[in-house]
Amino acid sequence: MRPDDWHLTDDVNDFLARAGDFLRSRPGPHVMQLTWAERVRARGAEAFGTGAPVFGALERAGEVHATFHHLPPRGVGLSPLSPEQADSLAARLAALGHALPSANADHGTAAAFAEAWQRYTGATPELRDTRLRLYRLGTLTPPEPLPAGRGRILGEQDLEQVMFWCGEFAKAVGEDVSIDAGTWADTRFADKRYTLWETPDGTPVSIAGMNPLIGGQIQVDIVYTPAHLRGRGYAGAVTAEVSRAALAAGARDAVLFADLSNPTSNALYQRLGYRTLTDWAAYDFSYTAPEAG
Repeated sequence: MRPDDWHLTDDVNDFLARAGDFLRSRPGPHVMQLTWAERVRARGAEAFGTGAPVFGALERAGEVHATFHHLPPRGVGLSPLSPEQADSLAARLAALGHALPSANADHGTAAAFAEAWQRYTGATPELRDTRLRLYRLGTLTPPEPLPAGRGRILGEQDLEQVMFWCGEFAKAVGEDVSIDAGTWADTRFADKRYTLWETPDGTPVSIAGMNPLIGGQIQVDIVYTPAHLRGRGYAGAVTAEVSRAALAAGARDAVLFADLSNPTSNALYQRLGYRTLTDWAAYDFSYTAPEAG
C-alpha cells in the first residue's frame, strides 16, 4: 500500500462523490466522517476553522477502503483503518507538512495512527483521559414507568429556551463556547433538533438533541439534565423520546456516544436498547522544537 493511494481534496463535494457510498455502507463507524462532511457541505469550511479543509479517500482499483478529514485547527478524524492503512496515511500527511494537533477514531485506529505519526514526525502522542463508547440502537425499550410529564419537540419559537439549555450543557462538559443570539448560528448546536421533557406543570427538566439525518442514520447528541434534577428518570425519558423522534424522522439507525467514566449513563442507554458498536479514543500530539545551534 502506497501513501499516494490516498486521494486528497479540499472540495467536500468531490470527497462525497468518491467516498459517499463507502461511508453510507457502514454509517455507524463512519458517523463522524458523515457528520463533518455534511456540516462543511451545508455551512462551508470557513464556519469551522481558519485553514483549508482536507478530505481524503484511500482508493485502490477504483474502490474506496478508508477515509479521513482534517479541518484546521482541529485534529484529524479517521474512519476505521488497519495498521498498514494508518501508516500510509501518516506517511502521506507528514510528507505534505501537515501539523496535526490530535487524531480521533475508534480505539484501534487511533492508536495505530498515533504510533505511525510519532514514527514519521517525532510527535509525542498522549491518550486523552476521556474515554467514549459509541452505541447503536437495537430495539427501543422506553423506561417503565415513565416519570410524570411529557416529551415535547422544540421548534423555532423555543430558540431562547434551546440556547439556555445548550449553554448549561456546554458549561457542564467544559466546552469553551459562547451561546447567544449573535453566536448561535456558528455553534455546533445550531443544526440539531431538540426534545424537552416537561413535568406536568410545564417545567422543563431535561433535554436531548439529535443531528440531521445523514446516510440513513441520526446521532443523538446531546443529553442533559441539571445536577439537582438527576436520579428521577428524566434523562431516560427524554432519551427515549428523542430516539423515537429519530426513528419517526426516517432513521434506520440511531447512534450516540457515552463517556465511559459515567457508568450511570452507560447503563441507562443499554436499558433503552443501545448496544456497543465500538470504543472511541483521541490522541493529542506534542512537538519538541529543535534545539538552537
